[in-house]
Amino acid sequence: MSAEPLKILIADDNDSDRMILQAIVRKQGHKVVTARDGVEAVEQFKTTSPEIILLDALMPRMDGFEAARIIKQLAGEELVPIIFLTSLTDAKSLAQCLDAGGDDFLSKPYNRVILEAKINAFNRMRIMHSTLQSQRDLIAENNDHLLQEQQVAKTVFDNVAHLGCLHAKNIKHLLSPLSVFNGDVLFACQKPSGGMHVLLGDFTGHGLPAAIGAMPIAEIFYGMTNKGFAMTDVLREINQKLKQILPVGFFCCACMIDMSFARGDVEVWVGGLPEAVIYKSGGELIKIPSNHLPLGVLTASRFATETYRYDMSEGDRIFMWSDGIIEARNVDGDMFGEDRLYEVYQDVKNPSTIFSNIKQQVHNFIGEGERDDDLTIVEVEMVPEDRLGLDADVHLSKSALMGPVNWGLSYELRGETLKDFNPLPLLLHVIMEVPGLRLFSGQVYTVLAELISNALEHGVLKLDSNLKTTSEGFAQYYALRMQRLSSLDDAWVRISIDHQPEKSGGVLSIKIEDSGEGFDYSGFKDAKMNKDRYSGRGIPLLDSLCRRFEYMGAGNIVEAEFAWKTE
Repeated sequence: MSAEPLKILIADDNDSDRMILQAIVRKQGHKVVTARDGVEAVEQFKTTSPEIILLDALMPRMDGFEAARIIKQLAGEELVPIIFLTSLTDAKSLAQCLDAGGDDFLSKPYNRVILEAKINAFNRMRIMHSTLQSQRDLIAENNDHLLQEQQVAKTVFDNVAHLGCLHAKNIKHLLSPLSVFNGDVLFACQKPSGGMHVLLGDFTGHGLPAAIGAMPIAEIFYGMTNKGFAMTDVLREINQKLKQILPVGFFCCACMIDMSFARGDVEVWVGGLPEAVIYKSGGELIKIPSNHLPLGVLTASRFATETYRYDMSEGDRIFMWSDGIIEARNVDGDMFGEDRLYEVYQDVKNPSTIFSNIKQQVHNFIGEGERDDDLTIVEVEMVPEDRLGLDADVHLSKSALMGPVNWGLSYELRGETLKDFNPLPLLLHVIMEVPGLRLFSGQVYTVLAELISNALEHGVLKLDSNLKTTSEGFAQYYALRMQRLSSLDDAWVRISIDHQPEKSGGVLSIKIEDSGEGFDYSGFKDAKMNKDRYSGRGIPLLDSLCRRFEYMGAGNIVEAEFAWKTE
């Protein structure tokens, strides 16, 4: 017998049968509600809400079959067991009881022991059903709450992860996550010196756990690229951070490129992703295989940054994709695969349609099949930099708007540091704190890079830039550079920077002094007038960017003033 008494509806047009059942059920400790036909049974169900119903199959006005159908409809998701009372014995009639919504049947004459067992069994089933419904509703409520939290987190994530220039006119991309969060990441950012960095990453797994690692990657990628760090430095920092924060077995397969629009080349690092591809405008296809382990696997001392470098002409395109593209499955479980992907490249009539053709082919192949991974692919085209369609960066952070405007600094690099340290990112980071000056980061980077490079290579290392007029001389120039850097002892380069505010802008004064012997700069002004005579294009470029640009002393001191205004 049930621990708690149940309310049981007995519907039977036979008075004696109804009274017998009522006596048996009450003796078992349950409450009883009675009805003499189907109509009364439905009304009693509406008014008393019984937990189990004993229902005669054959009754006047409305038989038990029709009453059962109505009661089941009224009960909705709630389980109200119906046990048919019947003298019918043929299989068809008994099956009709179950088809009408009955859960079981009890043959006349009634057996008290069997009736009690059936009531207890269906009560256990009713309790189990109620528990499952409550747990289902709780799960649905928690899931809705989780989805709301994930949507908020995704908004924050997207605002952090997509700060860069994915909207540039030379970039086409597809980011199609399997769930709310994307286990694939795609970043693009302009460099202060021109060109851009683009990184595609694929974390272990997908969804929120995979996306968590994207936050520190985004911060490092955008922060270091904006400050002028080289691609290899960015990769080292990302690898070290992921190694610190990711649990064992989690990592990020990645491909990163450094595209120079001025030089017309691209530098590529691939770690664990499917091979990247360069499509030349003439139809040549260059495959770039992975040659490194994923990010976050190796310690800093073992992490390698060797890269590929390729010349690219205007209209050439580089493609990167995650393994979700080639492992996409159709309804039969077949993978899209590399062969189908490369077929798109083999029949190209218009290179500008390659990306859309790949995207369409993948979606057509998947069809109604279930996806099991994120889909990400990106195309980056080599174009003249003025065709990127990117506006000046006016999105200054609050801290930048409150930054210093009147300041000065002095920074000296000595022998050991000169061998392998690039001071530009550090200096640029300090300078860019001036409100509004970030808009001129490219020009400031160029001025600093040229001045510091001249001081080191021509002042300290005594290298002759005339060597770089031929490819053999270029190689000799950098061989001598490496040789002389290795033997630096008491050399130094001293950098002094001062910023003074002016109306709607300011003046950045730069003084570079080196320990070299200097040079005869008496023909300096003439050199500025003739771009073909003196140290290549460097000095004319500096002269065009700076309000004042002069050599002093023995020729080992140079001063430059960069004046800027926000319109």
